[in-house]
Parts: sequence; C-alpha cells; structure tokens
Amino acid sequence: MNWDQIEGNWKQFVGEARGKWADLTDNDLEAARGSREKFEGMLQARFGAAKEAVRAEVDEFLRSWNTVQK
Repeated sequence: MNWDQIEGNWKQFVGEARGKWADLTDNDLEAARGSREKFEGMLQARFGAAKEAVRAEVDEFLRSWNTVQK
C-alpha cells in the first residue's frame, strides 16, 4: 500500500496507528491529516527516534497493515 492510499483511508489508518503508537493523541493524528512527513515528524518528536528509524518503522507497519487489508 502506498501513502496515497493511506491518505484516502486516513480514518482507518488512524485506528490502526493508535494501536501501534498509543502515545499519539487525537490532535497529533488530526494535525498529520494524511501527511507522511508530518506523521513521521510526530513520531520522531514523541519517541525521540532518528528519522531513518521512524521511516523504517512506518514502512514495516504499512507492510503489515497492507497484509491485513487484503
């Protein structure tokens, strides 16, 4: 699943993302509004992780979420 599809299914994605990253608030997720850059930036800020680590974690989450969606 590519990020364009995530933007189109943002509400579904948010529900799943809350399970993975429970520390993100509704306001955080609303502020991202489908933007991968904003979403990853929030993860970096919230968890103090490096950009590359966050990108890899999001990619892995998308692969697993894509499997569930099929």
